[in-house]
Amino acid sequence: MSKLFERLLEVRGIGEDFLHPKYENLSDPYLLPDMEKAVTRLEQAAEKGEKVIIYGDYDVDGVTASTVMSEILKMIGVKEVEVMLPNRFRDGYGMNERVVERAKECGAKLVITVDCGTNNREIIEKLNEAGVEVVVTDHHELSGELPEAVAVVNPKVANLEDESSDVGVRRKKGLRNLCGAGVAFMIARALVKRGKIPDGQEKWLLDLVTIGTICDSMKMRGDNRIICYYGMIVLSKTRRQGLIELMKVAGVKKLDTEAIGFQIGPRLNAAGRVKSAEVALNLLMTKDKVEAVSLAMELDKLNKERKRQQEDATKEIAERGDFDNERVIVVQGKWNEGVLGIIAGRLTERYRKPSIVLTEVEKGLKGSGRSFGDFNLAEALRECQNLLVSGGGHAEACGLMVKNGELEGFRRKINDYYDSLGLKNQGRFLEVKEDLRVGDIRNLSLELVEEISQLEPYGEGNEEPVFKLSETTILDVKPMGENKAHLGIVARGQKGSIIRLVAFYARPEWFQIEAGREADIWVRIFANEWNGTSNIEGRILRVEKRNDI
Repeated sequence: MSKLFERLLEVRGIGEDFLHPKYENLSDPYLLPDMEKAVTRLEQAAEKGEKVIIYGDYDVDGVTASTVMSEILKMIGVKEVEVMLPNRFRDGYGMNERVVERAKECGAKLVITVDCGTNNREIIEKLNEAGVEVVVTDHHELSGELPEAVAVVNPKVANLEDESSDVGVRRKKGLRNLCGAGVAFMIARALVKRGKIPDGQEKWLLDLVTIGTICDSMKMRGDNRIICYYGMIVLSKTRRQGLIELMKVAGVKKLDTEAIGFQIGPRLNAAGRVKSAEVALNLLMTKDKVEAVSLAMELDKLNKERKRQQEDATKEIAERGDFDNERVIVVQGKWNEGVLGIIAGRLTERYRKPSIVLTEVEKGLKGSGRSFGDFNLAEALRECQNLLVSGGGHAEACGLMVKNGELEGFRRKINDYYDSLGLKNQGRFLEVKEDLRVGDIRNLSLELVEEISQLEPYGEGNEEPVFKLSETTILDVKPMGENKAHLGIVARGQKGSIIRLVAFYARPEWFQIEAGREADIWVRIFANEWNGTSNIEGRILRVEKRNDI
């Protein structure tokens, strides 16, 4: 083990139980609220031969969770299973009237939700009135009262930290961070404990649960660490024809967090953003190779269209001018509402300001927002509610609709609200912090890259390691990419060794760095293979010119 890796483990407080976790250390699924009620009702559906509708969501977590739940129901003998997903453009997020009508039409007696349902009290009441029972499996925060469902299996609706033993506390905290697919997986484990699913058979679901966990940006500790550690193994051996073909189309050469987060996940997400999430669902569920190839190619095409829309919008916004006088960026254009959140995130990342991106729809200007630090978007929208048709969300992300004709008023009001808070030095919340400081670049070896890979997969609480390259000299700076939005840098370390660095969608000021300047550079390292040779390179996260410090 290299000295740098030893230091890294020490800094992070990581031991053998994290590097090589044991599957049997997963939390007891019956610690989740209403689990007993939920699995009992599923067993009854199988025994009575009932038709069951699964209602999911249009993002990666929703689609993977829907597929997981479908397979669970089939494992326990439910013969008729139908999956319904909302359409982003027609239905929006969560349950809607269509599920009530469909349940009546097909004679379903049970609806089970995945990745939604906790805050859909009205729709669940209508299902109950129609004689249809509901089991909710979800992981979103509760807003208001619990719905009148047979069971609400959601780690966020119970105090999962209230346990007498230390082990219990750790396990319950781990359950709290599950994604929708993770909660569905715990249903499977509960059914294993009841002898309804053969012990070990549930592990084949871990490929989908891992994709959902990573793409939904879940905390990568506790149960999620165990799930994803073994899920990466299952994914490498996946039996799913659709995933096999999707990885081929996406050009996945090495299965890691980046492959899932930037190659697999975006293609699955593109279906719901550009067309319909059912394309992704069909890919995950198909057993036919010819169909899998066709669906994988369609998802790849949709993802290219999503990227084109995103890049065109980002370029258009950049050409409008700077945002120096705005504390909160508010922009409006004729953009696909399915990519607004991505664009807002890109603007916040690039300009280091909260961003709201709007597009015109029938009832007003529909949009998404992204923030950071002390500026809470949910609270900001409450201050602007007289200018909104609707709006809500979390501190760092929101959805909203601005009334027709109120764009300028909304822009002024949300910026005035920002000013009223007296916030200072918010940029510090976006600054990358290093795990270790490195003076001699020669210590960044291929061996170290291999050692670091033991920490995979990455996520909140287990981020990819960051190294601060101290007192480097910039030798070359070169814009890259079709839109010159990316940046390549060649730098020399303290002991004379040279390293190539790259930044995707680089911050504007980085392009102004001159050759010959000294700088501290924060990077994540990787092995770049070219013509059969591997070299250490770095992905730039932060740059500070030394003579400006």
